[in-house]
Amino acid sequence: MPHQHTPAPVDVFSWIDEAERAREQAGLVRTLRPRPAHSPLLDLASNDYLGLSRHPETVRGAREAAERWGAGATGSRLVTGTTELHAELERELAAFCGFEAALVLSSGYAANLAAVTALSDRGTLVVSDAGNHASIVDGCRLSRADIAVVPHSDPDAARKTLAAHQGRALLVTDSVFSVDGDAAPLAAHAEACRAEGAALLVDDAHGLGVLGEGGRGALHAAGLAGAPGVVATLTLSKSLGSQGGAVLGPAKVIRHLVNTARTFIFDTGLAPAATGAALAALRLLEREPERADRARAVAAELYGRLTASGLTAARPDAAVVSVRAPSASAALRWAADCREAGLSVGCFRPPSVPDGISRLRLTARADLTGAEISRAVETILGTAPAGATDR
Repeated sequence: MPHQHTPAPVDVFSWIDEAERAREQAGLVRTLRPRPAHSPLLDLASNDYLGLSRHPETVRGAREAAERWGAGATGSRLVTGTTELHAELERELAAFCGFEAALVLSSGYAANLAAVTALSDRGTLVVSDAGNHASIVDGCRLSRADIAVVPHSDPDAARKTLAAHQGRALLVTDSVFSVDGDAAPLAAHAEACRAEGAALLVDDAHGLGVLGEGGRGALHAAGLAGAPGVVATLTLSKSLGSQGGAVLGPAKVIRHLVNTARTFIFDTGLAPAATGAALAALRLLEREPERADRARAVAAELYGRLTASGLTAARPDAAVVSVRAPSASAALRWAADCREAGLSVGCFRPPSVPDGISRLRLTARADLTGAEISRAVETILGTAPAGATDR
């Protein structure tokens, strides 16, 4: 019997080693950093804009929901995953934001995938802002539609692109862009959509709780909430301090998503604890609308004090303050030095930043005190790398 040669084992993932080396050389390695339950760091890195994630009422809402409904939703929303609590949150969220109906999903990412893919198909033109969040980009990729990426916050370019298309069209944009915290020209976008017979889809993840009357969102502020051709997505994980996402719009749009949106149909429903926490936070915001004003005021103060000291930052339209760094490696070192000094800040580097310019991303939380704001400013200035200031 002939001798059978045993082939040498092959590392089928050897290509990962080369990719890792390339990331290291570019200063783009990302690592997980588990935080303790009670961190000693001053938090300017999270998206807890209103300081509600640990508020006693939010936590109580989560606890009571888990005790009543159990730890999980137990199934997809169309099987066993819809509880009376989900329906209650959807009714109150739609009413608060000024829309006819709402649909809650397991994340804001899933909400964007659901909305983009369910509202487009082959032959539909989807016009997407160049600065849109990755979840919108991925929704466009999955939609099988014709995709046109237009320059950032350029309603004229969007209108020209829409005008050149015959058939169904959808313009999709963030309301507040997560990198620089700048607001989209929603009124101009809406006018372009009306003129060209297109639908408008707006991701209001960073607008809810911060913009509009009492934090009702960017669409409410622009007078577009409840408009027949407008759909909104949002997340429950930022201003509401919980987890999950939602799509808001005309009732027929929501019914369409229930029947066609794959990230809704085939995903387990949002856990009761997260649903209860979001509902409690929403009710708290309704009672304390001044939290939205405070978040914007904190952002303005951070921006004013940092730029007055020579740093370059984007003027915030909501609660995100973006401070530019000289390079990706400098941004990473700057964030690490802030952390060592007791301050947690976000660090955005390529590919998270579409323009390739690395940044520190600061969250202007409504519950920050004057002393905490001063401490944050002093720490950021005291750790700034060479080339970060113009002085």
